[in-house]
Amino acid sequence: MIESVLESVLLYGFAFVGLIAGAAMLVLRHPMRVALALSYAMICLGGVYGLLGVHVIAVFQILIYVSAVMVFMVYVIMLLDVRDPSFTRRFSHLVIPGAVAGVLLFLALERALGPAGTATMPATVSMTTSDAFSMKAFSVAFLDEYWLYFELTSVLLVAAVVAAVAVIRADGSKRG
Repeated sequence: MIESVLESVLLYGFAFVGLIAGAAMLVLRHPMRVALALSYAMICLGGVYGLLGVHVIAVFQILIYVSAVMVFMVYVIMLLDVRDPSFTRRFSHLVIPGAVAGVLLFLALERALGPAGTATMPATVSMTTSDAFSMKAFSVAFLDEYWLYFELTSVLLVAAVVAAVAVIRADGSKRG
C-alpha cells in the first residue's frame, strides 16, 4: 500500500518537474540555462521510465542522453559567444504564444485521452525468474510496449538540435 503510494508520488513528481523543465526550455534565453533545463527533463524522463519498470531504457536514458549527449551540447554552447546582448533578456518574446499553445495542447490531449483516470499503465511482460534478464524478454517488452516512449525521446532530442541550429543561424545573421 505504502509502496504504491510512494511510486505514484514519485511518478507525478518526476512528471511535474519534467513538465516544468520542458516549459523552461521554451522560455529561457541563455543557452546554458536551456541545456540545464533539458538535462532536468531527461533525468525526469529516466525516472519515469524506471518507475514504469523499464529499467534498461531508464539506464540508457541517463547514461547516453543525459551524460554523453548533454556533454556534447554543453561543449557546443561553450563555443557560442555569450556576450551577445540577446542573451541578457531572461525570457523570449514568444512566452505568451507558447503558453497559449501549451494550454491548447493540454486541452487537446485531455479530450483525446478521455476522462481522468481511464488511462491504464502498460502491462508488463510476464516472465519467470530464469528469463527475467534475457535479451528475449527485453526485446518483447521494448518492441511491444515501450517503443513509443523511446521514440518520443528521440523526437525531443531532434527538436533540441533544430532549436540550437536556429539559434546559431539567427545569431550569425545579426552579425553578418
